[in-house]
Amino acid sequence: MSSKVYKNATEALKDIHNGASIMSGGFGLCGIPENSIDALTKMDIKDLTVISNNIGNSGRGLVKILIQDKIKKAYCSYVGGNPDLETRIMNKEIDIELVPQGTFSERIRAAGLGIRAFYTPTGYGTVVADGKEVKHFDRPCILEEALHADFAIIKAQKGDTFGNLWFKETARNFSPLMAMAAKTTIVEVEQLVEVGELAAEDIHLPGIFVQRIYQGTNYKNDIEFLKVQED
Repeated sequence: MSSKVYKNATEALKDIHNGASIMSGGFGLCGIPENSIDALTKMDIKDLTVISNNIGNSGRGLVKILIQDKIKKAYCSYVGGNPDLETRIMNKEIDIELVPQGTFSERIRAAGLGIRAFYTPTGYGTVVADGKEVKHFDRPCILEEALHADFAIIKAQKGDTFGNLWFKETARNFSPLMAMAAKTTIVEVEQLVEVGELAAEDIHLPGIFVQRIYQGTNYKNDIEFLKVQED
């Protein structure tokens, strides 16, 4: 078996192409693949479809490629705190599909499990249901289709050379689901270790779902708002 370990983000992402669909892990700025996003800013690509809970925040995260006009369409569940995205939405410069957060994660999970679509009551009677099939169970439900992607870029705290991953606390968020739903999963880790150094019970995502992994550098681990109590 060929090695899954790559030298850096540039090598790991080298075949991302025009028109590719990319899932990007993270909730707000928590657990985002910082090195992979920075690598995307340096690539000559366009017309990307991005699937992420939010497209960055206040100049950080995925907004870095948004302001380079590399994103053509985005699926997300939150657009607040991102004036660059809000401006593009209002000017009709980007195609956005807003998805309720629970539905968003379930559409990704469904893709990873081979489920083509599912019914949910969430969104019925709102613009979310426009153009979607409705079926009546105990209550009206709309049909939502699974979300797949060509690539997933995610970050974990620790990973071994086979791709087994351990995520730190809530930084796990959508990343394991995205790894299962993409054709090629690219992982950056704060600590890359040898196989066997992660205890089996600590593995949050088995390496079978990971195609590429690399040691990341210079993490900022930004937060959106720092609130402290006055003395």
